[in-house]
Amino acid sequence: MDLFGDDTPAQPTRRAEGDEDADFKAIVNNLTTAAYKEWPNEAGFDGLTEERGPIEIPVSGHIPPWATGSLFRTGPGIYKVEDTVVGTFRTNHWFDGLAHTHRFDIVPDHDAAKGSGVKVFYSSRRQSDQMMEHVRKHGDRKYFSFAQRRDPCLGLFAKVMSTWRAIRASPEDRGIENISVAVHTDMPWPVSAANPIPGPQPELSEGQKSQAPLSQGGHRAGLLQNVWITTDNAGLKRFDPDTLEPIGFAAQQNLHPDLVGPTSSAHAQRDPITGDVFNFNLQFGRQPTYRIFRVSASTGETEILAAINGPGIRPAYIHSFYLTPSFVVLCVPSSHLGLGGLKVLWERNLLDAIEPFDTSKKCKWFVVDRLHGKGLVEQFETDAGFFFHTVNAFEEIPDPKTGEGTLICDVVDYPTLDVMYGLYYDVLLQRNDADKEFFGNPTTSENAMARLTRYHIPLSGYLTDDEKVDEKVTPAIQKAFTIPAPHAGELPAINPRFVTKCYRYVYSLAHLGRSTAADSIVKTDIETREALFWNISPGHNPGEAIFIPRPGGSEEDDGVLLSIVLDGKKKTSYLVCLDARTMKELGRAEMGFAVGLGFHGVHVAGDLGTLSC
Repeated sequence: MDLFGDDTPAQPTRRAEGDEDADFKAIVNNLTTAAYKEWPNEAGFDGLTEERGPIEIPVSGHIPPWATGSLFRTGPGIYKVEDTVVGTFRTNHWFDGLAHTHRFDIVPDHDAAKGSGVKVFYSSRRQSDQMMEHVRKHGDRKYFSFAQRRDPCLGLFAKVMSTWRAIRASPEDRGIENISVAVHTDMPWPVSAANPIPGPQPELSEGQKSQAPLSQGGHRAGLLQNVWITTDNAGLKRFDPDTLEPIGFAAQQNLHPDLVGPTSSAHAQRDPITGDVFNFNLQFGRQPTYRIFRVSASTGETEILAAINGPGIRPAYIHSFYLTPSFVVLCVPSSHLGLGGLKVLWERNLLDAIEPFDTSKKCKWFVVDRLHGKGLVEQFETDAGFFFHTVNAFEEIPDPKTGEGTLICDVVDYPTLDVMYGLYYDVLLQRNDADKEFFGNPTTSENAMARLTRYHIPLSGYLTDDEKVDEKVTPAIQKAFTIPAPHAGELPAINPRFVTKCYRYVYSLAHLGRSTAADSIVKTDIETREALFWNISPGHNPGEAIFIPRPGGSEEDDGVLLSIVLDGKKKTSYLVCLDARTMKELGRAEMGFAVGLGFHGVHVAGDLGTLSC
């Protein structure tokens, strides 16, 4: 069953709130009946190559000149390494595919009468060459991963020694780690915080050697100073923005001596006005501790805003968190790590260290003041569940004098942990009947579908200078609404001008059950609950949509979306440009090869310098 019928229509498909239940049942039916068998996507995971270029890729249609700049993308590349000492080495889980970073340069076409108004150049580079070399020599991966399973033939002594070696690794040696989730530009800490990656280093410009300046939101302007890749551990990898070559590795402990924990969020949050960067660091042990910290954009100094620990506070796998103009909000989902987090060291991966899902393991919410130095000001519980990505958060304060009001927190979440197990390569690539075992169970298919949920957190005077925090009585957190798949999906994006503000539209990757991966892009209207789908061609899988606002535009949806799309039938990819208001295709730049289905990216606006072709 297909929401779009037998043939994909030319116009976007519009669905209303009243269609939600029927559409959700339709996608579950698609999955349980294996409709995805007719939607090939292998080219997005296997046989992926580097194009160190830049090479020009032809443009058809129209990409607006105000979208010029560089689109950086990162995510998994190849998952197999040939000719190792044990034969072919295969990565188990999509999140552990070997890091591959891409750059699309959209530049003005001075002969616009003959083209779309822009030219597009592409280059890419693997970020894990040293990891690949280690695999070839030793037949296994070094250090920790998301879900790579240990060799079952390893004895107890070998497991203990490999864990000990990982703990004792030097910062320089850790630079070969596989880091591939999110891209951050112009981070405010001194680049001297990074240890160099072993090997020859590219020559950096004087600007790239200096301290990074302020930048604006997710759509950055000006000369690019530094670019970093992050994942869900406390390490960061720096790469050269021109060549994409990895050049440095830093740990959060380089920023502040108390940030000693091994895990963090790949999605550091940034104040859109000051440029300050926020994140958390999770320390394992008998008393697990979450340290919420801020890196000042004006000074480069790091400050601990709160240390959260105590009875009932468990370490968990957390991919993202919330930022509002006044607070950092950390939600700890039900993805608890065993033995105070120390099971990660034994299993050498996060997923096998996560305890079985239990509805008694409630999500715990912590609200941390970031303006008045009050630290942790409130905590709540909600039903058990899991999430990868928060969407946005903002404050509604009817009476600024009293500070009474509401925090609004939006998230793409799931009722269980099942979604993580649907991202093993065996499921995505339909091997060994793993897809049938996973999607063939209707309950599992339902649980693995994303939903957009809004929470209301009541405030009680925390925006004032009143120091009597302990005397405040706050009502319980409330769930305002939930929008089910496919009317909302994963890898959510919004207009970056509305970060930490009241907003209306979310753009995400919808899963209609026609593929084992996301198979459409949907615009969700939070006010009307209307969903508008880009009608992608059969056999095509989109990547995260990046919103680029139109300069001078006054409407929230006045802009374009950029997405890298895999054509699984031709085994090629293309950069597509969609009108964010109508969800109609404006133009595309087509490549004669496939680009891996990846995770996240960032668009850096404007002229970044001359391309060296």
